[in-house]
Amino acid sequence: MKRYFFLILILMLTACQVIETIYIQPDGSGTIEIVEHRDENSYMQLTGEHYGKETIFKDTTYIFKDYINKYNANFIRYTKSEQELFSAYENTKVHIKKSAFEKEFRTTISQTFKKIETVPDLYKTKNYADDIKFNYALTAEEHYYKVSYTFDGSLFKRSVKITDAILLKKEFDEIEDLKKRFSKFQLVQIYVLNYNFPRKIKSVSKANAKISEDRKSLKLEFLLTDCLQNPEITSLEVVLDDDL
Repeated sequence: MKRYFFLILILMLTACQVIETIYIQPDGSGTIEIVEHRDENSYMQLTGEHYGKETIFKDTTYIFKDYINKYNANFIRYTKSEQELFSAYENTKVHIKKSAFEKEFRTTISQTFKKIETVPDLYKTKNYADDIKFNYALTAEEHYYKVSYTFDGSLFKRSVKITDAILLKKEFDEIEDLKKRFSKFQLVQIYVLNYNFPRKIKSVSKANAKISEDRKSLKLEFLLTDCLQNPEITSLEVVLDDDL
């Protein structure tokens, strides 16, 4: 079941834009937001005549802690380490809007932080919420990489670590097949990192990063399928100037 939904997610991402935005304040606190937005023109190409037959409408917002409280009978069945994992998502906010009438399909996941090191891998938020709701075992999850962040005041790191090389190879091959099947379509599948810092940027580990005029923010774009096939390409280091 989990595998089926993961493949559906990959299929959806062939017509999707993902934007990750981070703001870091001088004291190291800040906000992170991930927006997954379906590109309607791309999705219409993939679905053809079925595009106009959609009738879904959903507009819901929840805080992850709400799931822990509402489904606490399931939550307490997890091991202590699993409960601690879930608890890292407590103040994560999720807004899901699916409107066939407005043609808007968007999921926004956000969290505030005092130190960015405390931010969990927010790309797993919806999976973990479903785990608690339906009492799924975490061992059934088929994640193959993990995203984490560090910031010491001068050096910012976005680190991506492969956690399952066998699953990565499997997903790589499946996405490669999807790319061949959909090669005739003009699809928008962009993955964007937008990072904003309290001081000027001195250097960035990615040569294609676009630095703002005031040198306090950067934008980095990837092809989404490339990121799914090789997640480590989104690892990043940013060194800030000592002066403002």
